[in-house]
Amino acid sequence: MSDLNWRKSSYSSESANCLYLAAGPDRSIKLRESDEPDVVITTTPGKLRALLRDIKEGEFDHLTR
Repeated sequence: MSDLNWRKSSYSSESANCLYLAAGPDRSIKLRESDEPDVVITTTPGKLRALLRDIKEGEFDHLTR
């Protein structure tokens, strides 16, 4: 996984808790968090778009109440 071009989210601060994304060679999307860089989540572009859409629409807001 070290050969991937990891990019830090523009919403991440300069300190800890940064989110990094990379495109996999198989067109997958890889996600990792700065505190645990060896833990990588793999998904597809479509599933990531759906997750982000649902987050923006408040689909998961009930989980923080």
